[in-house]
Amino acid sequence: MEDKNNIKETLMKKLLERQEEAKVIRKIVGLIILSLIIVIGGTAVGGYLYVKSALKPVDPENTKPVKVEIPIGSGVTSIGNILEENGIVKNATIFKYYVKFNNESGFQAGSYDLTPSMTLSEIVNSLKTGKVMRKAEFKITIPEGLQLDKIAEIIADKSPYKKDEIEKKLNDKKWLGQLKKEYPNLITDEILNEDIKKPLEGYLYPVTYSFYEKKPSLEEILTKMIGQTDEVLAQYKSTMADKEFTAHKLLTMASLIEEEATEKADRGKISSVFYNRIEEGMPLQTDPTVLYALGEHKSRTVYKDLEVDSPYNTYKVAGLPPGPIANAGLSSIEAALQPEDTNYYYFLASSNGSVYYSETLEEHNEKKAKYITNKSE
Repeated sequence: MEDKNNIKETLMKKLLERQEEAKVIRKIVGLIILSLIIVIGGTAVGGYLYVKSALKPVDPENTKPVKVEIPIGSGVTSIGNILEENGIVKNATIFKYYVKFNNESGFQAGSYDLTPSMTLSEIVNSLKTGKVMRKAEFKITIPEGLQLDKIAEIIADKSPYKKDEIEKKLNDKKWLGQLKKEYPNLITDEILNEDIKKPLEGYLYPVTYSFYEKKPSLEEILTKMIGQTDEVLAQYKSTMADKEFTAHKLLTMASLIEEEATEKADRGKISSVFYNRIEEGMPLQTDPTVLYALGEHKSRTVYKDLEVDSPYNTYKVAGLPPGPIANAGLSSIEAALQPEDTNYYYFLASSNGSVYYSETLEEHNEKKAKYITNKSE
């Protein structure tokens, strides 16, 4: 009987010890949870206060103008960094999310007169309306799908330089060597291939350029256009690496898409046709490369043209031509990187700009007979 009592007392003692231990554990867990709540709450409050502060002017009392240069092609991230570096916004990341949250766009390049007292709304409106600090002496607009000879004419018409001066500079080997050093990811030995007709064909990006000096150097004018191409392609660096695309190959493919596209054409589908044909070992057979080989600007090609002996003639030579045949806009560059997934191997454009795609030669010829006048001698 005494043993049973001892056992009972021992069990009760252990039970009480476990209850005390459980109380201690619950207290510790409670303290940990409370601490986490305080930390999370404090972080949330701190984050809220930080964001709220970052949305306010850097210094409401400081109305002294700061000259801020927004380069052509700058994205929201780079604009935010420029504004933060110049003390116009408190935080570049907060500026970026403010812009995205409010669905703002249409920022313009230029030299701006901004102050630390401006609100984010005022800053955004200034960048959208393009209130620049000074008026450009002249502007040069380079359209998409142009070849260097036409671009040289435009530059000559708008700048103090003659066409022959511009063309000479575009072929200056010493200057090309300098460009290789300045833009190593863009300008490579590929442009010096002996089959290349014009080293910088396709490298002058199509956009409007503003110049604030009456006579900037010719190198400055051309470098600005080449630098813009470098900036644009830099956005697709990882995609280019995944696809093992050099800048030269990308610009070459994009130029073919640009030259074949019409206003109604889907560049993604045209791109898919080119890739499908390359994969099957079929020649691209794109007329703009023939015209480029001929060095002529014609509305259409005839059968005789297709016989031209040139590495640019994609009726005779498989794969891509040695280099770009014109400059390409952003939509063609993106189509070259991201073609649609189709089974098309043929396409043709009618006189009204509509584009028709086919999977077989028979289907293509039927559409050709229906929509296109046959080539003649």
